This record gives sequence, structure tokens and C-alpha cells, in this order.
Amino acid sequence: MQEIKKYVEDNKQRFLDELFELLRFPSVSADPKYKADVLKTADFVAAKLQEAGADKVEICQTAGYPIIYGEKIIDPSLPTVLVYGHYDVQPADPVELWDTPPFEPTIRDGKIYARGACDDKGQFYMHVKAFELMMKTGTLACNVKFMIEGEEEVGSSNLGVFVKANAEKLKADVVLISDTSMISMENPSIETGLRGLAYMEVEVTGPNRDLHSGVYGGAVANPITILCKMIASLHDENNHIVIPEFYDRVVELTPAEKEALNSAPFDLDEYKKDLNIQAEWGEKGYSTLERTGTRPTLEVNGIWGGYIGEGAKTVLPSKANAKISMRLVPHQNSEEISAIFQKHFESIAPEFVKVKVTAHHGGEPVVTPTDSIAYRAAEKAIFDSFGKNPIPTRGGGSIPIVALFEDVLGIKSVLLGFGLDSDALHSPNEKYDIFNYYKGIETLPLFHKYFAELSK
Repeated sequence: MQEIKKYVEDNKQRFLDELFELLRFPSVSADPKYKADVLKTADFVAAKLQEAGADKVEICQTAGYPIIYGEKIIDPSLPTVLVYGHYDVQPADPVELWDTPPFEPTIRDGKIYARGACDDKGQFYMHVKAFELMMKTGTLACNVKFMIEGEEEVGSSNLGVFVKANAEKLKADVVLISDTSMISMENPSIETGLRGLAYMEVEVTGPNRDLHSGVYGGAVANPITILCKMIASLHDENNHIVIPEFYDRVVELTPAEKEALNSAPFDLDEYKKDLNIQAEWGEKGYSTLERTGTRPTLEVNGIWGGYIGEGAKTVLPSKANAKISMRLVPHQNSEEISAIFQKHFESIAPEFVKVKVTAHHGGEPVVTPTDSIAYRAAEKAIFDSFGKNPIPTRGGGSIPIVALFEDVLGIKSVLLGFGLDSDALHSPNEKYDIFNYYKGIETLPLFHKYFAELSK
């Protein structure tokens, strides 16, 4: 451990400078205007993997953005860890809500503020630097492969094709992912499950053109009003989703599972204070930890229509749109949920509007084992680094490719993230603590060490 700490201490400014360079690339995969920047980011990642000591580094082209592959095989008889991460980021909008420019990393109070600081540039780059550390100190204990993609934030639509076509190249004993969070640095944790996702877009159309709200208002249905009523009807008074068959595959936690989940440190008052809300909201009969980790949800991610420019324009709009995401729990299936959502949403449309429903990307929920060699290696690494055992938790987010790796490659994943729920992922002023960044670089070599030892 002292050798690890010394290497990090000796190189900490360089580690930070390199991360800042990575964060300056506006690698927004959702917006085509950033295509050149996304491709430059891929080149940067490939170059840094090579500098760190990977024998083989490839920029693998796909129908979308490239996947960076690298490997170091020290002994084919030793176990192999496949590291997954992504170099693309969410759009920075609304930019005006950032305190500092989203693609000019800034340090305030020991935290790095930038888009992608935590999700996932800061986290996947820990693996690159941990790999460099192991190579430079001669402590790499197992084989390592890297697969860093550029389309996670838009559904990883080309990753599945790549994984299926390169199953032999990607052959490994475990997938190691740092794209998740811990309860806190004082209470380290390992996520043992993730929710799935079904992402939809809906369009409600009324008249064939925008109308004068004085001439036609009161006589023609307003699509925005109708859309809002339709969305509001998707939950009942207990915030329970009312779509038929939605909960058919949902399995309730046992009393023991509920007790274990709710035993994790959680301060509701601090939670509300952090979000500046007066009270929490959610499905009646469940705690906040249950709602965010083990219950399915339906949320409106965006809604628009009519005139939203400066000043006033008295218009009755022709169309209204919304983007809606549903987080899914084990046994639910994203394609099934998308289909029943579409059927229900079309069925509740009144006769004076037309409705169009489009399914975007999705992914399946997953639970990772806590009795595997890889999980025990992660536990030992956390204990050595933090001085206490990690708490197993369930993550509310989605990483659709975890289920894909299991289905195609036949291997489980370990979700060893170092972010915090308060890091404002997908929001203005995203951040990542410098302490967490260095702590990750210190902890990850220990995982490799223990994974190799326990695999013997």
C-alpha cells in the first residue's frame, strides 16, 4: 500500500493535469456538432492507454463513435480483468446555470467542476492511471483489457454489435466498472445492482397549424394541455404507476432484504437540504432508499411545445412533445415495458388529438453477485484502502451493457465506483472530488492484486 501511495503522491499533479486535458474535450455524443471533438477524445484515450503500458491499443470503428480497446497480457494462465468505461458525456445544457464553463475544469473546495468530471471521465481515467502505476512499479498481478466506448450516453447502440463480433478478443474473467457511486468516503459501498431503462418520446398533435389563441382558444383542444393531463394520469394519488401490466414482473423485497437495504447510512434531512426541497416525493409505502434502488419509476425528462421565446406570442400550438424515461427493476424487460407504455399512452388519448409514441434506447436491470471471487477482491481492496468494509447497495441508475456482458461474454461485473450521488451527474455544475479521484487510483491496484490471489 505504501508503494501505491508514494507513486500517486509523486505523480498527483500530472494525474490531475491529464484529467483536466481530457475534460476539456466537449465529447457530447448526442449532438452531431461535437463529432470532431468526440473523435479527438477517442484519440486522446488511445494515446494515454499506450503511454500507460498497454501492448495493443486499437481505435475500433463502429457505425457510430469508435471504441478504444487496449490490453496487457502478462501471462495467459492468469485471470483477466476487462475494464469498461465511456469517454462521451451528457450535453452541458442549460449552460447558463453553470457557475464556470462546463468544458473548462475548475477546482473549488477540493472538487473538480466540469461536464464528465465524474460521469465517466474522472472515473474511467482512474483505471488508466492505476494501470500505469502497476506497470511502472512492476505490481500488475493479472491480465488487463480495456474497452472504453463513446456512445454510452446515447444508449450504446453499437457496443452490442462490437461485443458480439469480438467475444474472443474480450474474453475475460470479470468486468470491472467505475461508473457508479458510493454512499460517502466515510461509508464506502459497492453497488450490487442497477435498474434498467426504457426511454420514450411522445408527440401530441391537435390542429394542423399553430392558431391564434384568441380566435380559436376555447374551441380547439390545446395539445400542451392534453399532453400534461395524459402525463399526470400515469400516476395515481399514491404515486403508483397506473399503466396496466407495468408491475406484473416486479418482485417485492422480503422483510430481511428491506431491513438490510434500509440499514445503510442515510440522513433524510441532509438529503432534503442538499436538494433544497421541503419533502421527499414518491411511491407510498416505500422508503427513499427503496424508491431509488429497488422500485420502478416513470419520469418526464423534458416537455415542450408552443412559443418559448422572449416576450409574448398568443398562440394555441399545433404540437406538444415530451421525453419520458422508465427505470426498471429485476425481471422487467425494456422492450415489454416500451410496448405496454405505447399501448397505454395511445389508449388514453382523447379523440380531439393524435398521438405518436417513439421508443428510443433501453437496457435491462441487473443484479451482481456478492459471493463471487471478484466481489470479495473488491471488498478486500476497499478495506485496505478505507479501513472499513464496504456496504452493499443498489444503484438507481442504469448501465445497460452490464446485462449485455453477462449475456454475450458470460461474465459478471463488479461496480466499483467512487462518485457520490451529490456529484450532479447530468446536471449543471457536475463535480468530482479530487480526493475521490486519487482514492480510486490507490484502490484499483489492490483489486487486481486480490483478484489474482483469490483466483488461484
